[in-house]
Amino acid sequence: MIHAPSIALALASTLRPAAAPVAPQGHPFAAPEALAAPAAGLSGLAEVTLALGLVLASIFALAWLVRRVRGLEARGAAALDVLGEVRLGTKERAVLIRVGPTQLLVGVAPGRVNTLHVLAEPVEAVQASGPPAERGARPSFRELLLRSLGKS
Repeated sequence: MIHAPSIALALASTLRPAAAPVAPQGHPFAAPEALAAPAAGLSGLAEVTLALGLVLASIFALAWLVRRVRGLEARGAAALDVLGEVRLGTKERAVLIRVGPTQLLVGVAPGRVNTLHVLAEPVEAVQASGPPAERGARPSFRELLLRSLGKS
């Protein structure tokens, strides 16, 4: 009668490769491949850091390129042009848009854009001259700083 442990031992001996590496006598539990591999030191860390730097630099360069190419669209040939805008609240604003020869006054709010008025005759955008206080606009930071220092 054949015993199960002897069959398992016979199968294990036939499945083992003929030239299996053997660990050296001084290190009975060490894998032979681990002993032959060079130690990863500062040069390995430098290679990983350099590779990570190259990957990050390529991501930033690609993002810059995409943003740059998107800005190269023909601005003069665009059918839509924003002529001006006025803030009405923290998130609401009124925007004057030219679409071909027609001008539209549009209300913009989070999640909504409504046409407020279609202008019969085009409105010319006029830039007022003089300090912001005279033209009713909000003063710039520079002007506020100079006024607070008494240099204005």
